[in-house]
Amino acid sequence: METEIKKEKKEKIPRQKMPEQNPGVRITNFEEVPLGYSEETAILEARRCIQCKKPGCIAGCPVEVRIPEFIQAIADGNFIEAAHILKETNSLPAVCGRVCPQEEQCEQVCILGKKGDPVAVGRLERFAADYERATGEISLPEPSAPNGKRSPSSVPDLPD
Repeated sequence: METEIKKEKKEKIPRQKMPEQNPGVRITNFEEVPLGYSEETAILEARRCIQCKKPGCIAGCPVEVRIPEFIQAIADGNFIEAAHILKETNSLPAVCGRVCPQEEQCEQVCILGKKGDPVAVGRLERFAADYERATGEISLPEPSAPNGKRSPSSVPDLPD
């Protein structure tokens, strides 16, 4: 019963809009138009996630990011932890948060999207990565174990 009430309240939180540069300002520069979420907006958007028992969003993600876990970390205010969770499977969350077609992948299978707007996964991914960079608490993922193949940097130059 309590779980149903919590889910119902979360579904009533509207999807948070991404603030943008004013058109009069953006015609004078080459900066990004979307400005990104504030901490408060990111937490509010993250709280919309109902933490499904069988999250389709993970299956919808090509790199299988643990989406509910990183979103819960944001909802709890643990922004650096959210970035660490993202980087376990995706070493470029700031890029993917901006250019990945989430609306056709993870957001398309979000349960909230069946009756309304899905959780803004990409915007939250961007927020976590940008927050990590802004605070300087950047962590690099551990390199994979050697697989017997050479990296492009170890291939000798070919003669002209």
